[in-house]
Amino acid sequence: MLGPVETRSVSPVFVGRTGELGVLNDALARARAGEPQALLLGGEAGVGKTRLVEEFAALAGRHAVAAVGGCVEIGADGLPFAPFAAALRTLRDALPEEFAAAARGQEEELARLLPDLGEAGAGHHDEQGMTRLFELTVRLLERVAAERPVVLVLEDLHWADASTRHLLAYLLRTLRTGRLLVLASYRSDDIHRRHPLRPLLAELDRLRTVRRIELARFTREEVGGQIAGILAADPDPAQVDEIFERSDGNAFFVEELAVAARDGCCAGLTDSLRDLLLVRVEALPESAQRVARIVAEGGSTVEYRLIAAVAQLGEDDLIEALRAAVGANILTVTPDGDGYRFRHSLVREAVADDLLPGERSRLNRRYAEALEADPTLVPADARVMRLASYWYHAHDPAKALPAVLDASVVARRRHAYTEQLRLLERAMELWDSAPEEVRSALRPVDYTEVYPPCGCDPATTPLRYLDLMAEAAVAGRFGGERERALKITKRALRLLEDEPDPLRAAWFWIQRSRLVQAQARGDGRQELATAQDLVRGLPPSEVHAEVLALAANWSMLHRPGPEAFAAAQRAVEYARMVGAREIELHARLTLGCLEVDSGDTETGLDRMRQVLRDTLAEGVHQVAGRTYVNLPSQLQGIGRDREAVVLLREGIAFSRAQGLLDSESWIRGNLAEALYALGDWAEAAEAAAHASRAGHSAKTRGTGALHLAHLALARGDLAGAGRELAAARAHYGTHDPMPQHSLPLARVALGVAAEEGRTADVRAELLRALDDGFPPGTQRYGWPLLRAAAAAEAETRALPAAEPGRAEILDRLGEAVRHLATGGPLWRAYEQWTRAELRRAQGADTADDWSPVVTAFECLDRPYDLARVRHRLAAALLAEGGDDERDRALELLRLAAAVAAHLGARPLADAVARLAQRARLTLTRPPRQALAPADPVAALGLTSRERDVLRLVSAGRTNRQIAEELFISPKTASVHVSNILGKLGVSGRGEAAALAHRLGLFPSGDEERLAAG
Repeated sequence: MLGPVETRSVSPVFVGRTGELGVLNDALARARAGEPQALLLGGEAGVGKTRLVEEFAALAGRHAVAAVGGCVEIGADGLPFAPFAAALRTLRDALPEEFAAAARGQEEELARLLPDLGEAGAGHHDEQGMTRLFELTVRLLERVAAERPVVLVLEDLHWADASTRHLLAYLLRTLRTGRLLVLASYRSDDIHRRHPLRPLLAELDRLRTVRRIELARFTREEVGGQIAGILAADPDPAQVDEIFERSDGNAFFVEELAVAARDGCCAGLTDSLRDLLLVRVEALPESAQRVARIVAEGGSTVEYRLIAAVAQLGEDDLIEALRAAVGANILTVTPDGDGYRFRHSLVREAVADDLLPGERSRLNRRYAEALEADPTLVPADARVMRLASYWYHAHDPAKALPAVLDASVVARRRHAYTEQLRLLERAMELWDSAPEEVRSALRPVDYTEVYPPCGCDPATTPLRYLDLMAEAAVAGRFGGERERALKITKRALRLLEDEPDPLRAAWFWIQRSRLVQAQARGDGRQELATAQDLVRGLPPSEVHAEVLALAANWSMLHRPGPEAFAAAQRAVEYARMVGAREIELHARLTLGCLEVDSGDTETGLDRMRQVLRDTLAEGVHQVAGRTYVNLPSQLQGIGRDREAVVLLREGIAFSRAQGLLDSESWIRGNLAEALYALGDWAEAAEAAAHASRAGHSAKTRGTGALHLAHLALARGDLAGAGRELAAARAHYGTHDPMPQHSLPLARVALGVAAEEGRTADVRAELLRALDDGFPPGTQRYGWPLLRAAAAAEAETRALPAAEPGRAEILDRLGEAVRHLATGGPLWRAYEQWTRAELRRAQGADTADDWSPVVTAFECLDRPYDLARVRHRLAAALLAEGGDDERDRALELLRLAAAVAAHLGARPLADAVARLAQRARLTLTRPPRQALAPADPVAALGLTSRERDVLRLVSAGRTNRQIAEELFISPKTASVHVSNILGKLGVSGRGEAAALAHRLGLFPSGDEERLAAG
């Protein structure tokens, strides 16, 4: 290698950029205070971005660890994740203990990004794979920067590969904690309308957390300062004027022109500044020019040993050539001292552009041959990708095709699916040009889900063009390039028309179904039906099993029924027969959901619990993540929300640990729903906001927005409810309607319209839902909708404007109530509630209608619903009149008011207050007398009968059991229980029992003595 060499032309004085440095230093101060920062630094080539970054990194190094990574260009190909890998490597070297602790447990996955951590496992490839890697990377950075400030610098984004761009976008969107500053630079004059970086910049501009700095050219005064630094003397003003005019303030051209003028080089005054750069190279000795041309074609950075192998010069001659190029400041030694790069990319581009076409392909061939002869010439993690690029640009299809396919496997293993797709498209481009003997020696390069390679034995059957298309279709789907993947599947199906192959055709139709849904082009049903037709009558296979499993899952979500049940059963059977374990687990989970929906509740739940145990034990994380979504959801569907919450919290921890972002968002959406039912609205809002913000898919974000809309409606925030409802509808779209989305949307829309007095809109929402119907298993969505519609009709009973069409609406509601399934205590309670609301809508409801509803909800863990039906019962009691009825109504209203105040349910609180005011009831309690220590039960204000009832409530008796033991009616027992709850100031029977035990009101054994006596 080369020793120290004196170079020239770079100014030792840092000129200007005071404002930009101020912005960067302010961002660093914020990051040090624990507020993550993100900045984009743009500017034309040569304007001084790298110099500014270097200056800032040096200053930041006093207070933080600066980790710099640059996007690497090999020919025209960027290395996947190159800047992140380089920066993380620096970070690991600077903070080894902190880095190891932050990466612990995820080394195998993170090795896809930083191979230094070990061998990346085969892992599981799916549409969440890339996002999973991104989430783990963000978490790694947040942990490393938890205590020590970190400056992460990513240079030359204009060369970034797609995976690097996706990771940067994810990092800047999701970064929330840590003392981290992210600074990314790019060449703005390269960002033409179709440049791939342009959409990313537009997306990042919309983030309030990202600031953009545009680096301007130097002023005349700054140019003068730069020239003075280069010349180490005050320049002639006329010379400053001339150089400023020629360079237009571009810092790099100022340097080149200043040195040219100093050396008496007339090229500085030519018409082309590019000629200036080439003239400086052409002034080198011939051997140095030759080395410069070799380095220009080798990539952004080229290793010394690789240069030596390609140049084929004697070692002394090579070193002298390099010394001349470095001394002229054309080349510079890399920071690790192992290779060379051009001092500025503009010089490299000028030299590369000056190469003749044949010269360029010859140099690439020399690089490829050298690397094949000695693979140790470059780092192991870059070897395969660089070899593929060299052979491709050498225009040798026979060599390029196998190399490109090898590189596609590496890209897939790194979850760089967009790069994999690009490489596979390159292989398809080379396919016809490659000799037949080369193609016949190729084998399937990877396994593409359940796609059957074209031949019985992949180890002996040659790779076919159709196999490449299958790989490319999946790579496009996983990498988010769905439009390209759709085009590939379309071409593949056309090829299969000429060579019929039902299994492969069915597989491609499966891909189209997924892609059509993901691209919002439809619900995917027609494509799945085509796949089913193709496999019908064929022997069991993985493709057949997957078609059945997907069809069953589609039907479960859209139109559950016997057909879905049969498909799920056959999918389980076929998957077992062919050993497709993951498909079997998916199908068993779907079958369990369908069993619960059909009323075979415990069988279905047991099946789903077993799937969860199996997936956790076998490490099938994707199915485990789905189970953590579906199993709690089914528990919620039968009213067992508290049991579901335990599983949901467990699922969040699991999903975060595995980086399953979409699963986590679904789980948080379900958690929001469960916590809403249980009365923890603050945490419910937090969970819903997380789901709406962090979901990878549009549907998860829609679910979060839907739950936020529901909460806003219950709190009386109609504007907020409308906004979130619109957001949910936008996320869900209209291409793939599902009852689990459309019915809750209709419920919220109906509620907002009712609160705003839009009766026609209320009825329109209801009729649309009734016309669509309630498929099996959708009672959890249907009953709240019917109840809300019945309540809206009751509220408008006295309005003449609501009378037209009223009878028809009530008839339709009544018919729906008669036919909608219940299937559990919760929905039976909702049925009673809805029937009572219909009676109220007819002006015929009484306390006898509402008392059973209150009794039903007192046994359920749903405080908001209980408060609402207590309010209704209080209204019915007050309508009947009588002192006892008023006393009982007062206690019910106090209980409802307490819950409404606790939850922030303003509409309910207002309704309770209005009813109390009309009845001249005071909701606030008179001051309590001091408790008499001799009889604490009496001190609570309980009568002797209420004392007996409380003793039995504490023993866990139901109202019917209390009535039987005390020889009173269940209705009277219910009245006593309501009075007790009001006097104790608690919201439910469980709280009353807990208070009695905590105060020691009843000695152990009293309940048994009372029952026996």
